[in-house]
Formats: sequence, C-alpha cells, structure tokens
Amino acid sequence: MSKPRRTGERRTGERRPGSRPRRLTARMRLTLSYTLFAVTAGVLCLAVVYVGMRYVPNYPLTSSNPRYRSDAPSRQEILHSLLRASGYALALLTAVGLAGGWLIAGRVLRPLQDITRAAHRAASGALEHRIALTGPRDEFTDLSDAFDEMLARLQRSFEAQQRFAANASHELRTPLAITRTMLQVAAADPAGQDWGRLVTRLQDTNQRGIEISEALLQLADLGHAPPDLAPTDLATATGEALAAVRDEAEDLGVTLTADLHAAPTTGNPVLLRQAAVNLLHNALRHNLPAGADGRVTVTTGADPERPGRVRLTVTNTGPQLTEEAVATFTEPFLRGRGRTAATDPSRRGHGLGLAIVAAVTDAHHGELHLAPDPAGGLRATLTLPGPAEDQAN
Repeated sequence: MSKPRRTGERRTGERRPGSRPRRLTARMRLTLSYTLFAVTAGVLCLAVVYVGMRYVPNYPLTSSNPRYRSDAPSRQEILHSLLRASGYALALLTAVGLAGGWLIAGRVLRPLQDITRAAHRAASGALEHRIALTGPRDEFTDLSDAFDEMLARLQRSFEAQQRFAANASHELRTPLAITRTMLQVAAADPAGQDWGRLVTRLQDTNQRGIEISEALLQLADLGHAPPDLAPTDLATATGEALAAVRDEAEDLGVTLTADLHAAPTTGNPVLLRQAAVNLLHNALRHNLPAGADGRVTVTTGADPERPGRVRLTVTNTGPQLTEEAVATFTEPFLRGRGRTAATDPSRRGHGLGLAIVAAVTDAHHGELHLAPDPAGGLRATLTLPGPAEDQAN
C-alpha cells in the first residue's frame, strides 16, 4: 500500500516556486547578444580593412609633387596605427552596444513585463484585470489578447462556479430545513399530528433532496468522464423520451406533436434520451396554464442549414421571454422564474434540466441553441455531428 501524501508535500520532480536556478535576465541576455553582434560585425569590418592593407607596397612612399620630399609612412607603420585605432573603436563600440542594447531590450520587453504583472495579479485571484496592450499587431499584442481572453473565460467560469456552489448549497439546504421544521413540530406536539400526512410530506421532501443530489452527480460525471459513444439514432432516443413524458403532458393539458425523421449520429443512447427528456420536461412545465391550448412540437432529422449534422428541435408555447433571460437558462438552478420554484408541484423543477442538456451536448461535441419565440415560449435546438462528420473528425 502506498503511503498517503501529506497536505503541502510535493511529488518528486515538482518544482517549487522560486526554486529555479538563477541566471541572467532576458534583458541582460538580449543586451549581451546585441553587443556581441555589434562587436563581431566591427571586428569583421576591421579584419577586411586589415587584410586589404596587407597589399599596400612595403616601401616608403614619396609624393609625386617634387616640392614635397617628405616620405609617406610605410605599410608596417600604417598597420600599426590601424590596429591601435581599431582597439579604441572596438572599445567605444562595446560601450555603445551595451548602453544601446540595454535600452533597446528594455523597450522591446516592456510589453512582456506588463503581461507578467497581469499574470501575477491573476495568480493572486484578481481576474478582472486586463492588459489591453495597444499598438500595432505583433507577437506581444497577440499574446496579450490571448491572455486577456483567457482571463475573461476564467473570470466567467469562476463566477459561474461561485453561483453554482451558492445555489447548490441553497437547494440542498431547503429540503433539510423543511424536514427539520416538520420534525420539530411533531416532537413538540406528538398527539396532535396527522402521522400519515407527516410521513408523506417527509417522503416527498426526502425524494426532492435525493433527486437534486442525483442530478448534481450526473452533472459532475458529465464534466469529468467522457461518455461511451456508439452509432445511434437521435430520433430513437427522442421517441423513447416522448413515451416517457406523454402521461405528464396529458396531466398538464399540453398537446404533444412529434415529427421524427432519422437522425443517425454517434453518441450515448442513454444520455441522449436523458437530454431529450429534459428538453421535453422543460417545454411542458414552462408552458401555458392548463386549458389554455398549450402545445409542444418536437422534430428530428438532418440539419438543413448545416449538411452532415443532425438536430432535435423542441418548441413550446408559453410566456414571453427575453434574450437576456434565455441566455441564463443553462446555468444550474436557474429556472424560468429565476431561482424561485413554481408553486404547482406538477410544474416544479430543480433548475438543472437544461444545464444537464448543455453538458450532454458538450460531451457529444454538439451545440445547444436556445431562442425565445416572438409569439411566446422557447425554441431549443440540439445539433450533433452526423456519422460522416464523426468519421472526418
């Protein structure tokens, strides 16, 4: 049996922050590189001049004007003067290269310093900060834009996780609080209780807590373990889902209309059936009141707008919806009325149905599109890759 690792203990090979060996900074390395390049180029230029001077005749030169009789320097004297002047020039070039290279490297790396500061702020939990690097497009602006996009996605994900944790705590606490209240009332007045009614209410409340827990577990499993996929038909899964909800549709007084055509895809039949059931439950429970001619229309088949893909469409009648409200429907525990459950038990949900549909869709590399109907109600379209597209991927 392996020895459990204590909290704070790192696995072998993990590097602690700050444990990297010290080395020259990138700015200093760039400065030295610039200086080395400049000095090397200077040495090569002086070497060419020096080699050229080797071909100067090695005897004193005299002026062609007879008035000037002074002898010109010899080749050896010229080479000696050249070497001395070259030494001074290389020393000056080295100093200018170091100073100029340091300034140029600092200017070039300045955007990288902004990105580093933003990364440190993000590591400390400040995800709202953005680099917003200005200037023409280059490698640094591309990196900055990608980092800002990553921060935005992390912030949205973190905020969604916070809302999920808060809402899950509230939803799980509600049935427990109701159970505790009923038991306290029963314990305070045992003789005045209708025990049959109390047991029924306790069973209903307990069942609600179990359903919420199971939905949360299903949502967690979809986010961590990829499902087993096999050739299947979305129309078959939808037909099974229709059979499962027909009794509920009759009880609610909602008319179900189905037009199912073959929609072959690669997926998990159980999960696709659950997604269809959730879409139908949502369409039935968020519909018009009983007796108001509520309708739900279900269609399956090839996607005419995107060849090679199949889709399931569920449309219902219901209250007027806004784009802003519809955009939040796939968040866990958010219902048509927000986080308030319906008072009618037959129309009450947990606010997890569409969140599970979205998770199933992502697990199948599909797309879920929700749009309000101008006449009232919601149009939900689940699109999945067809067999040909699956093989291509």
